[in-house]
Amino acid sequence: MAIVVNMPRLSDTMEEGTVAKWLKSVGDKVEEGDMLAEIETDKATMEFESFNEGTLLYIGVQEGGAAPVDTLLAIIGEEGEDISSLIGGAKASEDKPSQVEDVAEEPSEEVENGTEIPEGVEVIKMPRLSDTMEEGTVASWLKKVGDDVEEGEILAEIETDKATMEFESFYSGKLLYVGLQEGESSPVDQVLAIIGPEGTDVNAVLSSVTGGGKKKSTTTPKDAEKKSESSTEKKEVSKSESDGERIFASPLAKKIAEDKGIDLAKVSGSGDNGRITKKDIENYTPSATAAPAVSTVVKAESGVASQPVSMVLPSGEEGTEEVKNSNMRKAIAKALGNSKFNAPHFYLTIEVDMDNAKESRAQINSLPDTKVSFNDMVLKACAMALRKHPQVNTSWNGDTTRYHQHIHMGVAVAVDEGLVVPVVKHADLLGLTQIGSAVKDLAGKARNKKISPSEMEGSTFTVSNLGMFGILEFTSIINQPNSAILSVGAIVEKPVVKNGEIVVGSTMKLTLACDHRTVDGAVGAQFLQTLRYFVENPVTMLA
Repeated sequence: MAIVVNMPRLSDTMEEGTVAKWLKSVGDKVEEGDMLAEIETDKATMEFESFNEGTLLYIGVQEGGAAPVDTLLAIIGEEGEDISSLIGGAKASEDKPSQVEDVAEEPSEEVENGTEIPEGVEVIKMPRLSDTMEEGTVASWLKKVGDDVEEGEILAEIETDKATMEFESFYSGKLLYVGLQEGESSPVDQVLAIIGPEGTDVNAVLSSVTGGGKKKSTTTPKDAEKKSESSTEKKEVSKSESDGERIFASPLAKKIAEDKGIDLAKVSGSGDNGRITKKDIENYTPSATAAPAVSTVVKAESGVASQPVSMVLPSGEEGTEEVKNSNMRKAIAKALGNSKFNAPHFYLTIEVDMDNAKESRAQINSLPDTKVSFNDMVLKACAMALRKHPQVNTSWNGDTTRYHQHIHMGVAVAVDEGLVVPVVKHADLLGLTQIGSAVKDLAGKARNKKISPSEMEGSTFTVSNLGMFGILEFTSIINQPNSAILSVGAIVEKPVVKNGEIVVGSTMKLTLACDHRTVDGAVGAQFLQTLRYFVENPVTMLA
């Protein structure tokens, strides 16, 4: 099915974009993550990458041409696909530039009741930091009201549905107002902050943008500043009141410390004037302390002589705590719920002999600067098996089934706030050490919240491994739009029969979850047979 690619909003103030250069031509194959074009915004010329794959069927804006945000830029689909209806719909949108020009001559939308935004004042709105982002949460402010902001400085860390990303300022001035406190959320394009000269009437500026859907704020700039300073002091002053000392820490360090339950008073800062940084928190090791003894009181009650004395259990306080779900957790719940309830899952399990794999891994890792895990071996084996069983490397697409000619392996990685799935592209073309290096790099980025949305998109098959936690066997929910996901259990030593004798062997259980709409039982079983052959004979993966 053809996909319409619209002119993206590449900056918070961008209203239209100009195509400086096309990096693909009509008829070219486009992979997810390929650069489509260079787009000139009101601030810079930026590369625009494709979030889809297929053939570039149509270009709606030629080089040097301009179009408003969210109007047709290109169409990507299957070669030979009929896109006349989509282009017909685009014709109407191509009339919009002239309408935009007419509107531009009228008073700005940012004028209400005769109030116009003063010169030098910039209203910053919640940016769209990923293609699926609908709302953002302020994880931490790196500037507070009253601070000077230089162009290019990081203003805040914004949590999207995929990752927590740094958001930098495109302006210089003083931070006059923040529309969201840390932990609060708002939809994309709502007021996030205001930057401008000191002394600006912020209430008047806020009034001028309320017509854009922003609820009018009753907070004055001084109130916002006091609130920011108050919340900052509450976080920074965590030592005992008796010593009266104040703890200085970066906002990100405070956030991580709060998430991990670390008392900042016990952390030594390595920054200027003893300021605690993110690195200090990550490297902090709590000293071992004896757990307090728990005292219990058992009350004996006398009863009828013929009855035994009853023991009353200690009474305790009941309590619950409500914790706001992060955007990532909500996205995980939505995606997995849709997959479980929409895709008919069935499961197939095999037990694999790992003796040869253990010997081969030991030999490989004995080489200088070489490190391969069992998970890397499973990923490589899956990629090779998918090449032999293309029916498993598919996506259900309603009226059609999409067969992927490329093999992109998703690797489930646990992070503090849930689960992310970085993607190793073209895994069948990579060697074991290359796969190992790619997984290590992507997993590190994911855990440090530095992974980009493009590095988590485009998988055609996913592997989830809980073997390192001692889990022997489990089932996973399919990571749509994949048709299958492999669950990898722990390697265990147990009695096995070899050549008619009972000996000690190493085995591992693999469970394949399949979408029955695209993968039948026999197809899944044949895939597992091939997978078993590669895992049990690692030399085949090195040939």
